[in-house]
Amino acid sequence: MTTFASGTDTLTRDALTVLQPGFPGTTAPDWLLRRLGEGLASVGLFGRNITSPEQLAALTAQLRAERDDVLVAIDEEGGDVTRLEVRTGSSFPGNNALGAVDDVELTREVARDLGRRLAACGVNFNWAPSADVNSNPANPVIGVRSFGADPDLVARHTAAYVTGLQSAGVAACTKHFPGHGDTAVDSHHALPRIDAEAVVLRDRELTPFRAAVAAGTRAVMTAHILVPTLDRDRPATLSHRILTDVLRGELGYDGLIVTDGMEMRAIAAGYGIERGSVLALAAGADAICVGGGLSDDETVRRLRDALVTAVRSGDLPEERLADAAERVRTLARWTASAGGRGSGAQASSDAGTAIGDVGLRAARRALRLTLAEDFTPLTAPPFVAAFTPVANIAVGDETPWGVAAELTRLLPGTRTGTFTDEDAGAAALKAADGRRIVAVVRDEHRHPWMSAALDTLLSSRPDTIVVEMGLPQATPRGALHIATHGAARVCGRAAAEVIAGR
Repeated sequence: MTTFASGTDTLTRDALTVLQPGFPGTTAPDWLLRRLGEGLASVGLFGRNITSPEQLAALTAQLRAERDDVLVAIDEEGGDVTRLEVRTGSSFPGNNALGAVDDVELTREVARDLGRRLAACGVNFNWAPSADVNSNPANPVIGVRSFGADPDLVARHTAAYVTGLQSAGVAACTKHFPGHGDTAVDSHHALPRIDAEAVVLRDRELTPFRAAVAAGTRAVMTAHILVPTLDRDRPATLSHRILTDVLRGELGYDGLIVTDGMEMRAIAAGYGIERGSVLALAAGADAICVGGGLSDDETVRRLRDALVTAVRSGDLPEERLADAAERVRTLARWTASAGGRGSGAQASSDAGTAIGDVGLRAARRALRLTLAEDFTPLTAPPFVAAFTPVANIAVGDETPWGVAAELTRLLPGTRTGTFTDEDAGAAALKAADGRRIVAVVRDEHRHPWMSAALDTLLSSRPDTIVVEMGLPQATPRGALHIATHGAARVCGRAAAEVIAGR
């Protein structure tokens, strides 16, 4: 491939403008600052870039010193998917907990407070909310990231989340279009397929996106999924029919379209990130998200050059690239006018300040309790058995979850163990050594070994308390069953308060 050294001509600047790369480290590398000067307009942040609100505010100030209107994006859904609090767990419950409460004003308030925290850190673009209707309970990647399985419920909470987040000056990015809920494959690993009929797709998958468009969402993120009813050949991210005809045409959407991570196997394995990026822009996408796993100057250069080459060869119309770049700049102008930027000492101060307790209030309201017998709160420290599945890539394994930390705070001396295999039940019984057991599970219905472990525990210790922190699809059991509808830190705290009678 030809290398284009200049970063100053219009075509090359436009090619850089449409990229949303990530980078390693907690300060901006020199190559990233240089690319910002050459036309790069967006940067994506992940857990690896964040150690504290104060550090994050300093990082975004460093980026803005190079380009004042830079879009600083983050994958901060709250709940199980958090980057702002990646090492502690989120102060906000995720979508499924909010859907369980079904109070749109509460959802709007949660999104507004989350947006205020992001803005205080200098983040102005959030890859959230998820508008996926989780119609397949076996979905390995959406689950509690969805507001629920009812399209109308998901629609009203998606709209509330968009308005709440954007009222804080942070652009919402509603995802994953046209809907990732009815999948049984994680697109980080392979290409999922949805075989629903067109009428089902329009009534189920598209309903929340219509609501998001009506609410004024500033961005929409594509899904790396094959939907043969709409396009039998190409996944949504690369489909002109889905992005231009359906999203732009049928839904009347005129904002920014950003791809999901192009390094994900659903695209990278079949197309490669360079060709995939060209096809995505030609299909109607405006911004190319890359950087979850690829985050260096070489990746940015390769993608920039691939787009320039595609224009010069006629594979990508120059006006399409120019239109995409202008949409990126339009969003940057909106974030500047909306005031969703922190800077300097004030941002650092605000970033470290808690903004209300709405997250904990929401988590408490989301709890669903099922009693098998009269329950007396614990006064002695229990043994917490965490039956821990492999985390999907969207959630990651860096973020702590469960109730052990919160129970230890309320009941000092609480002990805990993590169990992950077929012998989990027997191992937990032995480790408990006679203590009252609190068994913590996550999507019991998807993990036969986890269900078997509970069988073993409950047959010997029917007084076991069960806390389900994933989708509560399995039949509630135990002396007390607590469904939290998510594994955020505040969900664990809310459950621990019930267990300890606080």
